[in-house]
Amino acid sequence: MWEAAKALWEQEWEPVSRAGGIGWLAFYGLFFLHALTDGDDFLAIDHVNLIVHEAGHLLFGWLGATAGLWGGTLLELLVPLALALHFAVHRQTTGAVFAAFFFFENFLYISLYIADARAQLLPLVTVGNPDAGGHDWYQILSRWGLLEYDVAIARVVRAAGWAGMLGTAGWLAWRGLGRRSDA
Repeated sequence: MWEAAKALWEQEWEPVSRAGGIGWLAFYGLFFLHALTDGDDFLAIDHVNLIVHEAGHLLFGWLGATAGLWGGTLLELLVPLALALHFAVHRQTTGAVFAAFFFFENFLYISLYIADARAQLLPLVTVGNPDAGGHDWYQILSRWGLLEYDVAIARVVRAAGWAGMLGTAGWLAWRGLGRRSDA
């Protein structure tokens, strides 16, 4: 089994043409511009993240209250992570980069929610009984005794998101532009 996994991992990645690499990097560059200039930090893609987040509460809620509480954040990370792993196993460069990029973009979205734990100024969306809901990260950080560090934790999560997005775009640039000459 390990030999098969090793052989799969050692396969070459799908090549990215120079034109394809430039096109994808232009897309990521425009996304970075959108993220840097957005006034409320709720990016266009975050509408999708919100739906996945709420679905996570429902899905993981079957496993108990704690899993249901964490389920929103877990599912919004698991969906792009699973896609990135799928594309990586199949050595599909642009698919892996796209999914990994949006895995890390979720960190920006999550950091916004974490930073709001004490202030609770964000309008919350919930599924099911709105009285049973509440602010996920207020509850999580309170249980851990970390509520007073909400903004500091959010800064670290946000920085990790930016580093990951820049890293995945950089890897694509290396794969598509810098690593080989192209037809």
